[in-house]
Amino acid sequence: MGLMEWNATDLWIKEFQGLADGSLYFAQDIFGDQFCIRVDGIYHFNPETAQLDKLAPDLDGWARIVLDDYNLFTGYPLGKEWQQMHGRLAPGSRLLPKMPFVFGGEFSVENLYPFDAVTGMRFRGSIAVQTKDVPDGRQIRLRVVD
Repeated sequence: MGLMEWNATDLWIKEFQGLADGSLYFAQDIFGDQFCIRVDGIYHFNPETAQLDKLAPDLDGWARIVLDDYNLFTGYPLGKEWQQMHGRLAPGSRLLPKMPFVFGGEFSVENLYPFDAVTGMRFRGSIAVQTKDVPDGRQIRLRVVD
């Protein structure tokens, strides 16, 4: 999928109800976490929380950071382990956690399953919107809508 298609508001961004606006999404890791360009730099966007963390002022700085710690920023170790057990991940798919990481899901192969990248972003947009104002440690009840 191309850059323009991935950044179309009606593809997945609208599911975040404004929490994902103002960015140009250009890359993602094995879990579908996004890397994006904003006015003041390059950011990591966590789709489960819609949290943005600034990584670098420009693309060169971002590339250096990712290459220096690619295990963290790409999910390589878990992606490799999953692939050794299950084979190649289909194009357009990402590994999503069965129990979302934000809810305490483990970073383990047993907690991962392949899922369509777009559908996964939409689903996690719903999680981010429903939990954005919930304090840490509070119990929540997620509403799942088909």
